[in-house]
Amino acid sequence: MTHDTGYKLLFAHPAMVRDLLRDWVPGEWLAEADLSTLERISASYVAENEKERHDDMVWRLRLRDRWLWVYLVLEFQSEPDRWMALRMLVYAGLLAQDLVRRGELADGKLPPILPVVLYNGLPVWRAPTNVSDLFASSPPGLADYQPRFTYHLIDEARLRLHPATSVRNAVEALFRLEHGRTPDDLRRVIQALDMLLRDPEQQAMRHTFVAWIKQLLHRKSASSTLSAMANEIDAISDLMEADSMLAERIEAWFEEATRRGLQTGFQRGMTEGREEGREEGREEGREEGRVEGRVQGRHEGEVRLLAKQ
Repeated sequence: MTHDTGYKLLFAHPAMVRDLLRDWVPGEWLAEADLSTLERISASYVAENEKERHDDMVWRLRLRDRWLWVYLVLEFQSEPDRWMALRMLVYAGLLAQDLVRRGELADGKLPPILPVVLYNGLPVWRAPTNVSDLFASSPPGLADYQPRFTYHLIDEARLRLHPATSVRNAVEALFRLEHGRTPDDLRRVIQALDMLLRDPEQQAMRHTFVAWIKQLLHRKSASSTLSAMANEIDAISDLMEADSMLAERIEAWFEEATRRGLQTGFQRGMTEGREEGREEGREEGREEGRVEGRVQGRHEGEVRLLAKQ
């Protein structure tokens, strides 16, 4: 299972989509929404000549006497997509065409559509959320003919989350696990997740989380080159087993990653320090270069370690 596939499997659970909408999509519409009616709809309307969009999910839920359609895109690119607003406009248009074809109308009109983009990359998302911002200024008299369409962005890395000791729901737990930096970060969230998913009706989602956490641990252990942990990770079958493994072994894994990162940065700093000293041709410059190089090297090692995790 890949990281992207794991996210898709998690958000195939109605409870995950419910919590995502309730806590991170603002609006008065929520007062009319019956989140218990969430159901996933097959996006089979995609044109045959278009590449299948594996990260697109279409849901619907009741708003009193009508349906609301939610177009959810899970975005895993390392860099924000400047043209996402245009993509979302096209996706919503395809969905609307399919609703017309199937007669999913309300008094002869299309139902409301909520476009949502969940982005889990590290760079800040600065791409326009309104498609009108992608067009050049219109000549006088043509502004009314330009398309206007806005999607709701959830920039995961910049959400204001509650303290790990008070994780509200499984979606927040997912965000915290994705961006956890220390063994304690991961352990606290896994313990909170264990408490959240003890109900028998939540066992399917619990199993999906276990599979995703195993994949997460594989990624983190690979970054620290301790691949010997792979068998232990694969043997995990429940959240509490993951917590136990973290308690027993992950401290050494993080320490090894830190040591390697600092050592690499220190060696680079020594080299850069010597080069700077030679160019200045003075003992004073040589010593200053070494000191500054070591400091910079240690900093680079720490930054690289965090980026890998």
